[in-house]
Amino acid sequence: MDSVRIDRWLNAVRLYKTRTLAQEACRGGHVKLNGRNAEPSAPVKIGDRIEAQAPRGPIVFDVIALADKRQAPPRARELYEDHSPPPPPREERVAPRARGAGRPTKADRRALRRLRGRGD
Repeated sequence: MDSVRIDRWLNAVRLYKTRTLAQEACRGGHVKLNGRNAEPSAPVKIGDRIEAQAPRGPIVFDVIALADKRQAPPRARELYEDHSPPPPPREERVAPRARGAGRPTKADRRALRRLRGRGD
């Protein structure tokens, strides 16, 4: 196998849950192959660089191996070398409670409800 369609490869490495989502990402301009926008039928070869906006954030992959069927997660990680930027730190929406502090009081629950914008 010399090359694989990019939509099939993106599904095989589990970047998108379905091939249809991979095709839509390609058509929407969210996937670049070697710096150029990629159509769903664009051929992927070993050594290519893929940049995409995935559900988990921006990714940059160098293709190491080819596959056209969806792979198990450990096998899928062997198909690429990841050069993606680290994800941004998560924001905490609610102040953390001290471990072992017990259940929240009624006043605590009301304060949380106000913070979340749900009445009271």
